[in-house]
Amino acid sequence: MAVSTPRYHAMVSSDWNECLAPCGPFDCLAFAYPRLAPELNAIFRRYTANRMSLGEATRRILQRLPAPLDEHQMDAYLDQAFATYAGVPDLIEWCAARGILFMINTTGFQGYFQRIFAKGLLPAVPLLSAHPMIRYPGRSTDPAHILTLMEVGDKGRNTASAARLFGIPAERIILMGDSGGDGPHFDWGRRSGARLIGCMTKFSLQAYCRDKHIAIDRHFGVSYERDMPADRPREQQFDFLALTSVLEDFLSV
Repeated sequence: MAVSTPRYHAMVSSDWNECLAPCGPFDCLAFAYPRLAPELNAIFRRYTANRMSLGEATRRILQRLPAPLDEHQMDAYLDQAFATYAGVPDLIEWCAARGILFMINTTGFQGYFQRIFAKGLLPAVPLLSAHPMIRYPGRSTDPAHILTLMEVGDKGRNTASAARLFGIPAERIILMGDSGGDGPHFDWGRRSGARLIGCMTKFSLQAYCRDKHIAIDRHFGVSYERDMPADRPREQQFDFLALTSVLEDFLSV
């Protein structure tokens, strides 16, 4: 018997690191190999500020990594360090209950999310767009659809693919991002008619959008100026469930 594709009337396509969660995509690598932490952080900052391609970042990491993380190492990291900003799991559940597809669209690793869902640390999502540098054998807890992301420009392409798969018009899509690495995604959204939310918005995203004449529809959480350090205690004062009113306004849910 053919399995029917679930029906959704809208979609949220969101970055993960420093947007929905106070962590970077390479933190799991730094946890396993602490001596690499300063270089990994520098690489992350360069590509999220659009000063290095994700492909180049991945190449440099692979040159320095003693070995890929296995599932036990990833689980040890998650057991000690997994966190989201307040209300993120509730927001995902709220969207699912109202026929809004919640897509995680990130330069983070597929295997990181496979283990998160296997351990029940997040509500299930139907679609994940993430980097395949670390990935594990498939499990029943994996998202039904996993799209490969190799460069930051793939975020927009993967959101467009998801929209076609589920028959969601662009004006019913909301993009969420935090840094300049989300700039190309927001550029795609501006040209396509999607709505844009900056979450814990970094100066790099604001500068990208200003240079490209992209208007961000709404800001949520802390908005950072140039060279401002991350303020995690202040970030945690924002509850992402409060975004439901914004989604209702955008979508008239």
